Amino acid sequence: MNLGNESETVEFKKSTGEHKEALQAICAILNKHGCGEVYFGVKDNGDVIGQEASDATVRQVASWISGKIEPAIFPTIERCEVAGGIAYIRVEFSGLDAPYSADGRYFTRVGTSNKVMTASELQAAMINRAYRGMPWDAMSSGRPISDVDEKAVRDFIELGKEAGRINGEFKDASDALSRLDMIASDGALTNAAVVMFCYAPIAYPRIKLGLLAGNSKLDILDLRQECLPLIQLLKHAEFFVVSNIRRRFVFGEPGMRRLEIPEIPREAIREAIANALCHRDYTTGTSVEVNVYMDFVEIVSPGLFPSGDSPEKHLNGTSRGFKQRNPNIAQALFRSGLIEQYGTGIPRIKEDCEEAGVKFDYRQTEYDTIVRFERPGARVAAVDDTTKNGNLAAETASMPEALNDAEQIAMGIAHDVGSVTRRELMEKAGVGRTKATKTLRELTEKGLLVWVGRNEKDPFQHYQPAKNERL
Repeated sequence: MNLGNESETVEFKKSTGEHKEALQAICAILNKHGCGEVYFGVKDNGDVIGQEASDATVRQVASWISGKIEPAIFPTIERCEVAGGIAYIRVEFSGLDAPYSADGRYFTRVGTSNKVMTASELQAAMINRAYRGMPWDAMSSGRPISDVDEKAVRDFIELGKEAGRINGEFKDASDALSRLDMIASDGALTNAAVVMFCYAPIAYPRIKLGLLAGNSKLDILDLRQECLPLIQLLKHAEFFVVSNIRRRFVFGEPGMRRLEIPEIPREAIREAIANALCHRDYTTGTSVEVNVYMDFVEIVSPGLFPSGDSPEKHLNGTSRGFKQRNPNIAQALFRSGLIEQYGTGIPRIKEDCEEAGVKFDYRQTEYDTIVRFERPGARVAAVDDTTKNGNLAAETASMPEALNDAEQIAMGIAHDVGSVTRRELMEKAGVGRTKATKTLRELTEKGLLVWVGRNEKDPFQHYQPAKNERL
């Protein structure tokens, strides 16, 4: 009988004579995945060759595990038998108190091998253990409330109100942060508040945005490092990707908005970046990377999935109830309407990409989690909905009409930063909501701006300069 192949969570040993190596495998698997299996009496290729599996042998295996693995685990150890009376031993184990040691040494799983953890890996694992009682993002940052960017807090509250997940008006930053439970017991900001509403030190950018000429980092066309509060980071990163991949235009009925459709679904890009910023390991001091290559877009997030969880479990729908690394940041993004409950992001990315015919994959390296979107290479084209009825439409260019003050301000913002929102126009032009909405709509009808968004309630909807208007 053959039991299949070894993996990152399955280890085969010919006999209990290899118990030291088996204990190292248990330790490594626990530290990497949180659960796994070890078999005695099975060759590396999965063939069952059998071994002594008496009650005394089972007790001996239990004694080795209880005496050598720390913290203590409580595995299931059973005698199994195949045709012909050939017996072997199966050990199933799990644990949530990583890092675990085997005879005083710490290991991690790399493929089907067990590697001694480096000092930095062990330190990170120890920190994560300490955070389990109180997650990192709930701890005090030591920074005063005056460090927050009040506009970031105000905009967050408005997003939450529009999503129906935050009640009450914005009074001041202190009141808002108190209601959001983002002030620590010592009166300082929590780490979640710092990530959400404060600028990071220039030396430690939160995100790096790269545009590459090929499919490696050898030829960099553009590199940006951003230290913004989280929601602004998300907006900038999404815009950076969409601006540097192919797009096509879709025209509807006369007077309707002209839409830009990126070759990779905008919602999938946004969700992947939001996941990276929300669930990353902030204790590493490294940055999230968003890189646009010639044939793909890659988002690299420091840190791995929680012990026992994996991208594959989210893709196949088997992920259940794993503890989040940054629950307070996740809760804040949920209340703003930018993400849904934990565990639904990757399935939504999969659904959006399958619908658009875009290939993507999630994977974990030794230190990072990476999502890659293949670029289909769709050429930029104007598509008119009326072609379904056999009617053809052509985009015609005309000399722009004279613009009023509000329109000039809107176009100035769009050209300076690449996009303009209704709120930005209200603040810069000093106009009300109705006037700002009317101004942006008229600029769209004139062909100077392009509306971008999922629907009218999309918190990320904005207007970009039309292709022939971009500088």
